[in-house]
Amino acid sequence: GIFANASLFTVPSQELPRVLKELHSALRKDGILFSSNPRGNAEGWQGQRYGHYMEFEASETFLQQSGFKIIKHFYRPEGMPREHQPWLAIVSQRQEQK
Repeated sequence: GIFANASLFTVPSQELPRVLKELHSALRKDGILFSSNPRGNAEGWQGQRYGHYMEFEASETFLQQSGFKIIKHFYRPEGMPREHQPWLAIVSQRQEQK
């Protein structure tokens, strides 16, 4: 599997489909991609750091369009109200492209 912790949010939205398709190709059939990123609804530079922050629905769309099936998603840290859970974690599985 692939463990993409705190990394995919640094990929600009126009490049994300290509990156996800490369990850899809790197996985064996039914392989697992774990991703965890800060959530939000913004994209751009914050000082010297670039970020593309998405909520679950947008992340789900990118993953599904790149050939992944969502197995599970959750917010971190556990046990906190949603407004205090800045991280979105998604477990997805490689599906065969049609």
